[in-house]
Amino acid sequence: MTDVWSERVEAYVESEWHREGRDLDLIVSWAEGETALDVATGGGHVARRLREAGFNVVTVDPAPGMQPDVVCRAEDLPFADSSFDTVATRIAPHHFSDVRAAVAEKARVARRVVLVEDTLYESEQVEEIERLRDPTHVRSYSEDEWRSFFEGAGLEVEEVAFEEKWREVDAWCDLSGCVGPDRVRVKELLGDRIDERGGYTDTKILVKGRKGP
Repeated sequence: MTDVWSERVEAYVESEWHREGRDLDLIVSWAEGETALDVATGGGHVARRLREAGFNVVTVDPAPGMQPDVVCRAEDLPFADSSFDTVATRIAPHHFSDVRAAVAEKARVARRVVLVEDTLYESEQVEEIERLRDPTHVRSYSEDEWRSFFEGAGLEVEEVAFEEKWREVDAWCDLSGCVGPDRVRVKELLGDRIDERGGYTDTKILVKGRKGP
């Protein structure tokens, strides 16, 4: 999977859908302190915005091509306990092999808050669409599941928010290299959810959790 993601670096750096949005603004507004860790940094958009806000940011990602400060999985963060005031990850956990372990690691290295944004679970049909479009997709999760992940890691859930994200379907498929019969099937499964502009809207869930004493 790492090689696949390294090949996608340019697309994710340039993706307008990832570069901006009210969801990204909210992540930055929730961040606290002076130091931050951006987990699964991808195109580096969270890190960029946090640096612009004055944070000292370290980035990690399992794909060397994403040029993170540290190459590692979210489930194995090579930092001491309570190393960063804020630990954030955006639109990545649906790729994690063990999301509970990843949240526990974020909680361990956080000093104050853990921030997560990801696609909200909707249905098994949408999960099929996601896997067809991008085989690295593991699973999206519901609000109740996210609350359980945070609480299981010893984090108090302070805020939960939802944001709708629109993207043009062909561009969305291009991002992951979904072509041919798989792209046709994605569009078939989406059906009338594709609007007159050729786009599709899903919902992102954003969760802010606070580290206990």
